Amino acid sequence: MILCITHSNDFYNIDLFFDYLKSKNIPYFRLNSDHLNDFQKISINEDSFELIDEFGNILHSKDIKAVWHRKSWRITVPEDLDEDYEKIFLKEYGSLRYNLFTVLEDLSWINPYEQETKVDGNKMYQLKIAQKFNLTIPKTLFSNDEEKILTFFKEHCKGKAVAKLHGVITKSMNGENFLSTTIIDENNLEHIADIAYCPMIFQPYIEKEYELRIVYVAGEFFTGKINNSENADWRVVQGNFMWSEYDLPKEIKANLTSMMKEMMLYLGAIDMIKAKDGKYYFLEVNPQGEWGMLQKELHFPIAQRIADNLIKRIK
Repeated sequence: MILCITHSNDFYNIDLFFDYLKSKNIPYFRLNSDHLNDFQKISINEDSFELIDEFGNILHSKDIKAVWHRKSWRITVPEDLDEDYEKIFLKEYGSLRYNLFTVLEDLSWINPYEQETKVDGNKMYQLKIAQKFNLTIPKTLFSNDEEKILTFFKEHCKGKAVAKLHGVITKSMNGENFLSTTIIDENNLEHIADIAYCPMIFQPYIEKEYELRIVYVAGEFFTGKINNSENADWRVVQGNFMWSEYDLPKEIKANLTSMMKEMMLYLGAIDMIKAKDGKYYFLEVNPQGEWGMLQKELHFPIAQRIADNLIKRIK
């Protein structure tokens, strides 16, 4: 059995994955991370667990042979729970979820849970490893210090920068409530003092030809190009923009492969920019990043390759 850890609103990508497993007669179990709460009955000991999900399906850890950690969402809090108990509810169910996941740590995962958490939670680590393997990265500052940010803007940004949160507001496919990359120029620097309440990542604005969303699956690349040069982030693109298939240069593929191996990731959605100066700039890799639009519009077999990799690695 392959366990897929996802969330209750997940669709399309996960359906493609399950359909492919069905065609191979591989059993699977869908575990909704946001419902790992009072909706489910969970018992864990030192080396195993048993779970009854919200639909009455029973899962024994001994039956699981591989894991895809597709996405984890915030645990749902019961509507009738007293607000005074919400913090402890989330803390203890979060601990329960973590303990459940780590019971399975010796199995084959996409990606190894602890390593994925490290990479996803540390953009500066990502940039360090990317640079180690000869990928071009933008000059970057992660700060809450107004003076340091103003100095960075003056010395490196030529009058225009981008600011973005380290994390995202939502991980939904449709991007609702998503806080996108913000363009900073001389006109809105006056509000930078508010940074004390929310540290952000700052980089020089890169004049680009287009953006690339690159899905890496164990050495194989599925790359989409979006003809977006005027927006700071393709996620907020509206209008006559479309994805097209793109062939990365061999050197970029080799460098990305080395980076992903160093990070110990089998899967990742990589964002890069092809700039007007001719360089390819690495921005970030999201181990749980979205790729459904590439499979839908460009017919890339990404879900199938993820499944194939797990099937091949089952111990």
